[in-house]
Amino acid sequence: MIGYTTIGTKDLDKALAFYDSLLGELGGKRVMEMKNGQLYGFAQGPLFGVTKPFNGDNQNCGNGNMIALRCTSKEKVAEVHAKALSLGGVDEGAPGDRSSGFYGAYFRDLDGNKLCAFTMA
Repeated sequence: MIGYTTIGTKDLDKALAFYDSLLGELGGKRVMEMKNGQLYGFAQGPLFGVTKPFNGDNQNCGNGNMIALRCTSKEKVAEVHAKALSLGGVDEGAPGDRSSGFYGAYFRDLDGNKLCAFTMA
């Protein structure tokens, strides 16, 4: 079981404003402040962290890295995707059926980190 994930940011204040609103759509809220970032918690599931890189180097996105956010319905997938785009995120794939009951939508945050909002049939 995954306990928490983290993503890096270049601008913590902008990233936290983005994720406060986006993760709020899924019931997420700030639960633990760290020196270089913030952890968000949910009723169930792992924590989600947004941090400036601990080693002080520049933030970058790993090729093939992605975090998927579980949603309760196809409608919620569409809402989360739309919210991400309204907050300045970039579309990486509109909501739709992908395969075997997997319904997802893809986007990048303000720092280029790739995320997926999804639900399973």
